[in-house]
This record gives sequence, C-alpha cells and structure tokens, in this order.
Amino acid sequence: MDTYPSVSDQFVDSTKQQERHYYLLSELQSLVKDLPSSFQQRLSYTTLSDLALALIDGTVYEIVQGLLDIQHLTEKNLFNQRQKLHTEHRILKQDLMRKHKQALLVCKSHNLALLKATQRTETEALEQRVREEQRMMDEKIIAEIDQKVLDQQNTLEKAGVPGFYITNNPQEVTIQMNLLELVLKLQQKETQSGTLP
Repeated sequence: MDTYPSVSDQFVDSTKQQERHYYLLSELQSLVKDLPSSFQQRLSYTTLSDLALALIDGTVYEIVQGLLDIQHLTEKNLFNQRQKLHTEHRILKQDLMRKHKQALLVCKSHNLALLKATQRTETEALEQRVREEQRMMDEKIIAEIDQKVLDQQNTLEKAGVPGFYITNNPQEVTIQMNLLELVLKLQQKETQSGTLP
C-alpha cells in the first residue's frame, strides 16, 4: 500500500523550505552589499528572491561547482598549450642562433656581409612566424573561453537559475559573474557552517 505524506508533513516541509528561502535571501542580500553599487542596483529583490529559491535544494551549487571544475581544467589545458608553443618557439630561436654562430665561425671574410644579411632575413622570418603563431594561439584561447562562457550560460539557464541566459553583452556577463560569485560565496559559507542541504 502506498503511503502519501500527511498534510502535517507537507506543512512541515513547506515551512522548512520557506525558512530556508528566507535564510538564503537574507544571506544573498548581505553578500550583495560587498558588490559595487552599480551592480547592487541591477540585482533586484525579485532576482535575489528567485535565486534563493533556485538554491534551496543545493542542486545549483553542484551545477556551479561542476562548471567551475570544467572551467579550471579548460584554463589549465589552454595555459599548457600556450606554454608548449612558447617552449617550441624558444627552441626554434635557440637552434637558429646556434646555426648562425656556426655559420659565422666558418664564413670567409668576403662573404660576411651576405651571410649577415641572410641571417637577419632568417631571424626576421622566424620572429614573424612566432608572432603569427602566438596570435593564432591567443585567438584560439579567446574563442574557447568565449565558448565556455556560452556553455555555462546555457547550462545555468536550463537549470532555471535567474539572471542566466546566453549573451555576449559585457555588462550582462559581468552581472552574471557577480551572481556566480554570490552563489559561490554562499556555498562556501553554508559548507563552513554545515547548513548545506
């Protein structure tokens, strides 16, 4: 025989949820005071109340933590790719300098001017290649980070977190970053106090 929660159990659950909502809202209002006033004005009572409702069961904390973990892995991977490219460039430059020194040691004096001109051209060509590859790497990194932002916005929007939707408007992205900061600070506070659901 299936048992259904009694009316009194439903009332207790509803009361607990309402208490948790008020607690979260109060904490969010307190945390908002640390933000610049221009952002405080953009975060209405309704937005904070809706955010508190979204945080009640702790699922949003888990989603945000997962997104943060993915972001950190992505950033580490991109940093390592850039470092690898930098190391490759340093080795190429060192090899070219070594080749040039060797050529200067065996060069006849009547060919010295031609050799130096050729070496200067080779050095400039390598420097141009390095600049171009670094520019392309930086563009790739920016594109990947921009994509991560869109993925995060999409995930949070689908999870029903207020204030999140896909946008590349810098002001809106900054507000979303502030909302995430509030969520992370509240999660940290609840973790330390042991009040997480």
